[in-house]
Amino acid sequence: MVSPMARTPPPADTSTGTGRITSLDILRGVVMVLMAIDHVRCYAGVPAGGPTAGLFFTRWVTHFCAPVFVFLAGTGAFLHGQAAGDRSRLQRYLVTRGLMLVALELTIVRFSWTFNFEYTRFTLFGVIWMLGWCMVLLAGLVRWRASTIGWLGLGLIVLQPIFSYPPRLLPASARHYAGWIWEFIYPAGIDTPEAINALYTIVPWIGVMAAGYAFGAIVSRARDSRSPGFDRWCLRVGLVSTALFLVAGGLLVFLAPADADAPPALFRLLNQQKYPASPLYLLMTLGPAIALLPFAGRARGRVADVFATFGRVPMFYYLLHIPAIHLAALAVMYLRGSGIHHEWYATAPYTSVPDEHQWSLPLLYLVFVVVVAVLYLPCRWYAREKARRVGGSIW
Repeated sequence: MVSPMARTPPPADTSTGTGRITSLDILRGVVMVLMAIDHVRCYAGVPAGGPTAGLFFTRWVTHFCAPVFVFLAGTGAFLHGQAAGDRSRLQRYLVTRGLMLVALELTIVRFSWTFNFEYTRFTLFGVIWMLGWCMVLLAGLVRWRASTIGWLGLGLIVLQPIFSYPPRLLPASARHYAGWIWEFIYPAGIDTPEAINALYTIVPWIGVMAAGYAFGAIVSRARDSRSPGFDRWCLRVGLVSTALFLVAGGLLVFLAPADADAPPALFRLLNQQKYPASPLYLLMTLGPAIALLPFAGRARGRVADVFATFGRVPMFYYLLHIPAIHLAALAVMYLRGSGIHHEWYATAPYTSVPDEHQWSLPLLYLVFVVVVAVLYLPCRWYAREKARRVGGSIW
């Protein structure tokens, strides 16, 4: 079997001179842009979903962001290790980069959300925190074959409920005082200190990253990401995953009793558990994303270039878009005559915007478009600077 770190010719679907795979950048860029919709929604005070199609799909379309982001982070880790040609270098890279992400979550990212330093009142352990620790854990796995890592990742996704049991084995006193630490790994129903909010747990997301790492080995073995073999594999895996979701999710919807005031069957099918991410949630999001990858590889034109630009600098974009949205929200509130209410966003992304000051969906999407358009210029500049460093980081 070919070593996962063995050097192979890079896919033909790349940006000139960078060795990057354009289809992966486009897909990553799409989900990064979609992510901004959800974060504008937080500052707009709009609920996460609702009974109308507009509210429901404003939230639902952003469900693709975290799974694809984490999955492609695993893929990028494999490709970075392939370029380095040394597992030890890859391990050092993953550990240092992962710890850097953890630090960013607790400093710059937190301040960007809240514009305060009141850690004793509110501290969020969000997607960047989770991504960082998953990279650190992945560093301990990369000595194994990619296929082994992939199967381990799938096992963690499917068998994730077993991680809710270990805290129950602790004595009652230990469970009360220290058992809440397990909530960072997987929810077990133990109350955390009031100021701590563990939004993204390590399991099952380390499984998603591990599966993405194994996917990187498949990408590397394709002569180019538009080859018939690669296209067929992506379509087969993506469509089978989507079909499994539709069958399993459909059975659960139609066999479970529904109240008279229950939402439509389509909404109940698509409203899968995200915290923690259930297997059905991941099938629903990753299946279509993988199936669409061959089409992303063929995409050309201005729109494709814009998405690819964002996809080449995801962390730079992430660090810019939260403060940009926060400032835009303050500006919108001021222009609407509501005044600047910093207190509404003191625990963002959990905001406390009064009902009478919540934005309409057209305003939400207008602010989203403006923010993304403004961010394009600095992202394009940084992407060009980054391209000068051939073999640069996956970020």
